[in-house]
Amino acid sequence: MSRIGIIGGSGLYRLEGLNRIEEVSIDTPFGKPSDNFIIGRLEDKEIVFLPRHGRGHRLSPSQINYRANIYGMKKLEVERIISFTACGSLKEEYKPLDFVVVDQFVDRTNSARAMTFFERGIVAHIPFSHPVCPELSELLYTVASELSSSLGINVHKAGTYLNMEGPAFSTLAESNLYRSWGMDVIGMTNMSEARLAREAEICYVTLAAVTDYDCWHPEYESITVDMVINNLKKSVHNATKIISSLIKRIPSKRNCFCKDALKNAIITERKLIPEEIKKNLKIIIGKYL
Repeated sequence: MSRIGIIGGSGLYRLEGLNRIEEVSIDTPFGKPSDNFIIGRLEDKEIVFLPRHGRGHRLSPSQINYRANIYGMKKLEVERIISFTACGSLKEEYKPLDFVVVDQFVDRTNSARAMTFFERGIVAHIPFSHPVCPELSELLYTVASELSSSLGINVHKAGTYLNMEGPAFSTLAESNLYRSWGMDVIGMTNMSEARLAREAEICYVTLAAVTDYDCWHPEYESITVDMVINNLKKSVHNATKIISSLIKRIPSKRNCFCKDALKNAIITERKLIPEEIKKNLKIIIGKYL
């Protein structure tokens, strides 16, 4: 049975309505994931939940083992991942407490993180012009919009997420630079997840909760953790409502391009791929060997 993965960001350590079944510790060829995976059921759907920063928020964005997290999801037969994340706004119209269904990413981590499974003897070039699953993204926006009135929230159908390195917030010069580029929101985690999920042929979508205006806004020149956390707490409850409703409406069959992302992406001659790589990546590339 295919499963639906939830990666909970800051503040989201459990999902409303999830009946817990078991907690699983997984070892991967890339090391340990952020925490144990919690496997449960929401009505007729099996869910795999992982706290991105570890329970108690122990891992900074730079320390998260993104490859192990996504590999673990693949090993547990997850076909779709819903990511919840906090973000800062780079535009006036994306207000604190709004939600954004992110559709694009720009990476500013300067390759400081491992964001590919394909190295050390194997090369693959995945299509990534549209980094989130179009089917899952459209459904997420539909569900969130339908709930917007009852929850008292505003939902944006699209937005470009600037992935900075962190863990410090932006300088004023950086914030203004990103605004001049036309970026919409800023965060520290989701680009790595989206890229690795595509390599693993897992559908990926981001529900971003706007917590602040970054430091470009006159009222937010000095961003504090308290400010971010207070707004985040208000959004987490609404996010669980949205995600729970989304899960119930996800169809069993996938018709998107995500499921076949590796079909023509692996360019290394099969006979030259090291046996260790074949073994380590069997759950990802096995059907293409």
